[in-house]
Amino acid sequence: MSDSIMFTVGLTGGIGSGKSAVAQLFREHGITVVDADQAAREAVLPGSPALAEIRTHFGAPVLKENGSLNRAWLRGAVFADPKQRQWLEALLHPAIAVLIDEALANAASPYAILESPLLLETSQHTLVNRILVVDVSEATQVARAIQRDGGDEAQIRAIMDAQISRYGRLGRADDIIDNDGPLAALEPAVAALHQRYLALAAQHAGQ
Repeated sequence: MSDSIMFTVGLTGGIGSGKSAVAQLFREHGITVVDADQAAREAVLPGSPALAEIRTHFGAPVLKENGSLNRAWLRGAVFADPKQRQWLEALLHPAIAVLIDEALANAASPYAILESPLLLETSQHTLVNRILVVDVSEATQVARAIQRDGGDEAQIRAIMDAQISRYGRLGRADDIIDNDGPLAALEPAVAALHQRYLALAAQHAGQ
């Protein structure tokens, strides 16, 4: 549970679930959305201490010619070796948490959304007051991820295996959006949750 003044909802879901579409709808209601993936990108910008450590650990192939992180190469390396993934997470998660904290502290809406694919796998869930899960079937996850990112089913399933299970995620949820249907069905679902969160945020502020 977050100790921050700002009421914060953690938005999560597996790969291909549609978190980004849901986050965008909250933005359209004027809500600040802090994107953990964006914080992760900022943590490894050229010149950052984290990128220097990654280069030392993995060697030259982990960088592109322009000195930025070769994400595709790194993804292949860490999902092929759980120990390498654990090393990378131990390096990056604290740096990412600092950036997320700063962004939430600067949120200027009645409540904030923390959008994170690893909300429940990391300590990020301690930053939020409530957890919203975007849920789809595993078959839908695979199909959408292939359509969006290309790649092959084996790599997508490796990413899914690295995340908390679908049912583990649902068991931690305070709110659930079923996104197996059409995109248009998301709008009324988000609108209803927005009203609920405004009320909860008002209660939180009054405590």
